[in-house]
Amino acid sequence: MAKVTSEQLGKEPIGPLLIRQAVPASIGILVMSLNILVDTVFVGNWIGSIAIAAINVVLPVSFFIAALGMAIGIGGSSIISRALGADHPEKALKTFGNQITLTILITCSMVALGLYFVDALIPAFGGKGDIFDPAKIYYKIVLYGVPFLALCMMGNTVIRAEGKPKFAMIAMIIPSVGNLVLDYVFIYIFDWGMHGAAWATTGSYLLCFGYILYFFLSRNSELKPGWHHLGLDRPILSEIGSLGFVTLARQAVTSITYLLLNNILFNLGGEASVAVYAIIGRMLMFALFPVFGVTQGFLPIAGFNYGARKYPRVKESIYTAVKYAALVATGVFVLLMVFPAEIADLFLSNREDMSAAEIAANNFVLEHAPAAMRWVFAATPIIALQLIGAAYFQAIGKATPALLLTLTRQGFFFIPLILILPNYLGELGVWISFPIADFLSTVVTGYFLKREVDRELV
Repeated sequence: MAKVTSEQLGKEPIGPLLIRQAVPASIGILVMSLNILVDTVFVGNWIGSIAIAAINVVLPVSFFIAALGMAIGIGGSSIISRALGADHPEKALKTFGNQITLTILITCSMVALGLYFVDALIPAFGGKGDIFDPAKIYYKIVLYGVPFLALCMMGNTVIRAEGKPKFAMIAMIIPSVGNLVLDYVFIYIFDWGMHGAAWATTGSYLLCFGYILYFFLSRNSELKPGWHHLGLDRPILSEIGSLGFVTLARQAVTSITYLLLNNILFNLGGEASVAVYAIIGRMLMFALFPVFGVTQGFLPIAGFNYGARKYPRVKESIYTAVKYAALVATGVFVLLMVFPAEIADLFLSNREDMSAAEIAANNFVLEHAPAAMRWVFAATPIIALQLIGAAYFQAIGKATPALLLTLTRQGFFFIPLILILPNYLGELGVWISFPIADFLSTVVTGYFLKREVDRELV
């Protein structure tokens, strides 16, 4: 039964197949993003805007460690998709076993280092002044759950590589809903403050891990690795590493970007400026969920058909994915251009007992967030090409172009822009760096993707 499901990646018409793969992925990302969004609203309303900034400071560290799991997952899942397409089930099993071992070893080591250097890492990522103490509380508790999150992110990509998008969707929904329920209980009812927000997040990771474990132990999965599959295999590790490094590099650059932005904005406008970026950062995760969903749905289709040497289907999947993603990105763009002030207001507390500092911070956010949001999302309609193009090279196992195109936006363009433009334009220099980097990276990706298609998919 499961084998038939994976074979459908090479048989169904591309349009309906992409929708079948992308819709569950989009729903899962939507729920996960809504969780992050509503979690931020809860924290902002029940704890305060400084708490939002504190969580934003912690995210780069915890996300980077969790991204190790995603990197191992996506790198290995590219191998699994192509192995299933080429009818090599033993290679798929050995790859999955190596993914499990590698994720546990690396993430546990990183958590130990993260806890040891806690007092140095938090200020380095912008956790200064009033932000430091709540950030440290959140950081230490959440970090204990990050290995489980990494295993979940790794497992989720493997589920999708098997052609089981609905199960992958459920795996994303469970922790999201769980986190919101636990937020209500721990923050609102128990009044645990930042401790409650942190334990709610960690608890949600454990819920997700429980479901992922159930999936692979049940009959729903065709991948049943034995103990002998868990032994590390150098050629497989090398391939996982080269492809997974693309995802890891992307997250590493994202973490560096958070570090730079939090510090630049803190120097320009203090805690309130960091809070503005925290809100926009949540919207970047939330608003683009359908575009990311199409990208996630595209990956196993491209990988499976490339492994099966069905190049016309690979070519069709690229064009269809770019078209669908561009349409939904344009819809997102229109909404954010029309309602930025209303969106920013959702994150802010209106409690009667707010201090003068909290009121001042809220006023600053309301004054600056709408214009900043419009600038940040100004190039949204064209980003589909950049995302799908970079994902394509990763799906077919070409690590070097995938890495370079993944780093193009943030590494080659965005980071230099935010280091230069704020010196002349202040905060405006930060915000206009986003659309400039989006435009330049899309042009570069479009050129290399077209060249690859014309040369290889004939």
